[in-house]
Amino acid sequence: MPSGDRPDGRDRLDRVRGAFAGLAAGDAAGWPAARHRSALLAGWARRLHRELDAFAEERQVTTLPVPFALNQPVAPLAVGPSDDAEWLAWTALTIREDRAEAFGRLAGRDDVRARISVWAALDNLAAGKLPPASGHDNPHHFDDAAAVRAVAFGAAGLDPLEDACVTNAEDGVLGAVATARAVAALADGAPMADAVEAALGALPPDTAIGHAAREALAAARAAGSPFAAVPALDAAVLDHVYSYGVAAAQTVPIALALADTAVTSARRTPGAEAFGVEQPSVEEFSVERPSVEGLGVERVGAEAFGAGVSAAACLAPVADSAPALTGALLGCAAGYDALPAAWRERVRTLAGCCLPELAGADLLDIAGRLA
Repeated sequence: MPSGDRPDGRDRLDRVRGAFAGLAAGDAAGWPAARHRSALLAGWARRLHRELDAFAEERQVTTLPVPFALNQPVAPLAVGPSDDAEWLAWTALTIREDRAEAFGRLAGRDDVRARISVWAALDNLAAGKLPPASGHDNPHHFDDAAAVRAVAFGAAGLDPLEDACVTNAEDGVLGAVATARAVAALADGAPMADAVEAALGALPPDTAIGHAAREALAAARAAGSPFAAVPALDAAVLDHVYSYGVAAAQTVPIALALADTAVTSARRTPGAEAFGVEQPSVEEFSVERPSVEGLGVERVGAEAFGAGVSAAACLAPVADSAPALTGALLGCAAGYDALPAAWRERVRTLAGCCLPELAGADLLDIAGRLA
């Protein structure tokens, strides 16, 4: 769709950059990011952190330690992107290559940090087991590693299936396809409601991820706003018997639900029609609506983005990737220029905590080359 035909006139580059920056900001906002980035510190510092954690458990101390530098450079522990942003960047840089070959080059390296599904797939590839067996014969085939990478495929308008099958199967693959379809729709200028429907089309109702996605959307819509939806999503989606924080059947539905609710709840904010949301009539409100003078799409985009990502970060069990996936969707919908300036600058430089060769890489430059 030509940019002039879009509701808000944003071009594809702005939306793709928004998806990448949004994912990186959500990645940085989740509490696990500091632990991922602490991999750049000396090993003894991480060991000391583990010992203090054990001490707190043994002595019933409620104030838990957090990653600390302790006479080392503090830059790694500053707010910034970590694992999800780096794997997104790696995917964008290798997206035109045979996926098994691209992953195969990582096999045997001792400086890579990744999801269990990725490590299992690398071991399978090294043993001569090719996709889809590398993803299916995998103890964590259900995680969302492929869904995170699928943001790049959606931004490029490509099918993520070949990539997803290297590391995942079943819900793990379905989550990747759903994420790519939603991002692709948003990058083309579709409203969030259409993007969510495109994602649901890839999630059969009789699958765990399909059922969870519909439950999550119903719960979030009933709550009315992202923050109000946190308890409902905790009850409807999260598995408190066996909590595996990056299961695609949890993180992808939560991202879709919070992105959807963040946008629809913005209808009280002037400029919400930029997201394809119908403005309510004055009769629906018992109070006078604020003046729209000086308030535009950019403010709405920033507010919806902040509300959705913040709510995702409140769901501690899935804070490793749900905020990142939520940020990718809302960032793509809003566009890069609408995101808070402080976050735009903070998340563009990668740390290299999972893929050392990406240390210092500019995520926005990578997004621009993909777009």
